[in-house]
Order: sequence, then structure tokens, then C-alpha cells
Amino acid sequence: MHRIITFVAGTVLGGGVIYAVSRTGKQPTAVPAPMQFERRATPGDNTDNEFLKHGYPGPVSDFMLRSRYAASYNRALRNPNWVAEHLTRDNLKGTADRANSEFKEDKDIPAMFRALLKDYYRSGFDRGHMCPAADAKKDTESMNDTFFLSNIAPQVGKGFNRNYWASLETFVRDLTKSFDDVYCISGPLYLPEKQGDKWFVNYEVIGDPPNVAVPTHFFKVILAKRNNEPAFAIGAFALPNKEIDNDTPLTSFSLPIESIEKAAGLTFFDKVERKVGVVAPLCSKIQCTLEHDAWKKKRNPK
Repeated sequence: MHRIITFVAGTVLGGGVIYAVSRTGKQPTAVPAPMQFERRATPGDNTDNEFLKHGYPGPVSDFMLRSRYAASYNRALRNPNWVAEHLTRDNLKGTADRANSEFKEDKDIPAMFRALLKDYYRSGFDRGHMCPAADAKKDTESMNDTFFLSNIAPQVGKGFNRNYWASLETFVRDLTKSFDDVYCISGPLYLPEKQGDKWFVNYEVIGDPPNVAVPTHFFKVILAKRNNEPAFAIGAFALPNKEIDNDTPLTSFSLPIESIEKAAGLTFFDKVERKVGVVAPLCSKIQCTLEHDAWKKKRNPK
């Protein structure tokens, strides 16, 4: 069981903000408990006028509250806008096995806006988790929830979803060894690249007919807290959706959180004041390095 609420929100298309989060993987530079199912539209006072007398067109996003994550789904792009998690040493424990779960269409999304299993068939892209299956070993229901296509976006397989991105997921889980509470928000980006003297946002759309947008980049924004320290640690990373060499430092994808907010049209952790003494850079608190293939060792211990 889970809760899903439909609410009015802007479509995330990205923008000309993080110009230098390049497809080459070079150093980026910033510029400028489960509930009963429910659905309701909340346009507020937007329809109380003569122009919208016969209905509010949107855009509309679908909000999902599930056992191990909350998420917002983008109906136009058929991808999540964002997926939010809270990780602790205790809630990562469990024995649920992803081998017993299957990818599935989210029937709580209206059919005409739904990502479909057939969209991914022979697309050349992996079905990439935003909330990783390995974060939901609590029980079978939690694990199954991560396989809804509303938690999935098309990712390059070799060198990204199966490698660098998986290592980043392990890095986030391992933060619970150093912090008592770790909050992570993951999602897609659609960023411009320069062609000649102009900037363009170009992305593939998979499916037949075309249905699901392929993000150019993915982000993870992290807020971590130790009980014995007053300040939060905060970090933000944006990675190109392409094969990334394992020798590429994670810090080369680190960006000011404001850059990702502006590109995505989102606001992260706005209840935490961003000033010295309240927040500190994550990579000043821990070493921001990836242990590649560690996730494989944990999944298949000898």
C-alpha cells in the first residue's frame, strides 16, 4: 500500500545553468510509514476565475509516499522529478532480495502519462533506480516499491548505471557509517550543450511511439547529520548520463547546491538555513571518494 497525491507543479526541463557539467566528465563549474492510496487535485484558487471556469490544464505532478522513499513524477517526461530518501544504519538493514522483484508499470499514474515496460525494450538503456533497490532491504514490499517505473529513468548501462552510478549509491549508503541521519534526493537533469555559438538541450526519447525522455544528467543532493554535532553536512553532485571512467574523482562532479536547484527548478532542504555554523560542505567532513565495485562485493559476498 502507498499514498499518492496529485498536485500542481512545474515541469522540470532543465535550463542554461550548469553549462560546464560536461558530457566528457571534466571538472564542472557552476554558473550563476505506507498509507492508504489517495488521489486529489489541488490547484488552490487557480480555477476561481473566468479563464479556468471549465478546468485547470496543469502542469500536474504525481507525489508518491512509499515505504522507503517519497517521489514526484513528471507526466510530460515520464521520469521522476525527484526521489527523496532518509537513510540510517538501522533502516538499511534487511534481507529482502532484489532477485525476487520485477520492474512494473505504476498503475497509479494515469495511463496516458505512464512509463511502460515496452518503452525500455531494446532501447539500449538500463532502467536506472533513483531510490536504489539496495536501500530497501527492509522487507519485500519496500524492495518491490523501488521497481515501479515511476522510480526509474533511462540510464546508460556500461560505465554508468552498472558502474559509476552504482558506486555513488554505495557511497551514499556508507555515509551512515559516519552520520546518524542521511537525506538524499536524486533525480534527472536535462542540461544544455553548446553547438557552435548557441546552446541546445538535446535528449533522446525511447519507446515506440516515443514516450520516455532520456536525461542528459543525474543529480544526488545529500544532507547528513551527526547527533553530536550542531551543523549539517551538505553536498551536491551532477553526473553526465554516459560512461564515466572509474578514475574520474567524484569531486569533479561536485557543485553548489544552488546550481542544481536552478537547473532543475527545485528547492532542496529549504528548512535548513545555509550559513556558516549551520551547514558545512560534505567533502570537508568526509573523504568524497568512491570504492568502485564495492556494491558487487556486498551483493555477492564470498
